[in-house]
Amino acid sequence: CGEHFASGELQKHRQSCWHLASCPVCGGEIVMYHGTSECNAASIVQEGRFRPSAGGMLGQGVYLSKDPRKARHYGSAVLQCIVSVGRVVKINRQGHPLQKSWSEHGYDTAWVPPNCGMVPSGLEEDCVLDPGRIQILGVL
Repeated sequence: CGEHFASGELQKHRQSCWHLASCPVCGGEIVMYHGTSECNAASIVQEGRFRPSAGGMLGQGVYLSKDPRKARHYGSAVLQCIVSVGRVVKINRQGHPLQKSWSEHGYDTAWVPPNCGMVPSGLEEDCVLDPGRIQILGVL
């Protein structure tokens, strides 16, 4: 999938994308996972909302993955969520010009595709700016 799409291009992409169910560029809502400690998971569930991290590989936001194995790297509790991804930018290399500034350019989600060299595990990762885009489904 491309780094970003104009509205007409996005519709065309959605019609031809072979991995539509797992493509954060295509999907409006996607099931994702967030790994954390049991204590933090209880707090997130009680509040019904995430608190964005101040920083990280992609800057400020809530870090999730479509792969629960990736989420398990961050704690014993994994929250299953449905995410309205909004406008997505693909960050596929270290030093990408929008790696930390994507949200300042109108994107709602930054997506690191699998096996692109950004994440040592090779697993994909997403960063969602607005916690209001994330609905908690439960704890795994």
